[in-house]
Amino acid sequence: MPGLDELIPSATQIRKEAALKEAEKAEEYVRLAAAAEAEKRALIERLSKPSGKTEEEKIKLASTIIQRAVRNGLTEVMVYRFPNTLCTDKGRAINQMEKGWEDTLTGIPKEIFQLWTDYLKPRGYRIAYQVIEFPGGMPGDIGVTISWGDE
Repeated sequence: MPGLDELIPSATQIRKEAALKEAEKAEEYVRLAAAAEAEKRALIERLSKPSGKTEEEKIKLASTIIQRAVRNGLTEVMVYRFPNTLCTDKGRAINQMEKGWEDTLTGIPKEIFQLWTDYLKPRGYRIAYQVIEFPGGMPGDIGVTISWGDE
């Protein structure tokens, strides 16, 4: 039979082992959080730049999204969701529904607004940008909805 120390290590030894395990978990959490933050920064960087799509590609994409929603009996569709950091004021003007809020848009959200202005608005479509989540009570992601039903 093994000795008592092998069967039942001291409380000090157990605490050391537990502390090492906790340190390993903390290191893994920090590593994963840093990787997630880097991915988020890269996504925001990509979204803050023009999409690179031609006007024709954008129009076809809008048509596809709208036609799919119509086939499903909808009169509006959320076409995009983006982090508030793609607004120069982090979504404050959108949240307050201030005049000129569209001037705070950058990148792809700005492209969508311009597409609506140039092609959809003259055809009777409406657009709405609104904060759709409030983490910690502060504006978070913003949703873009295109609608065509009766008001």
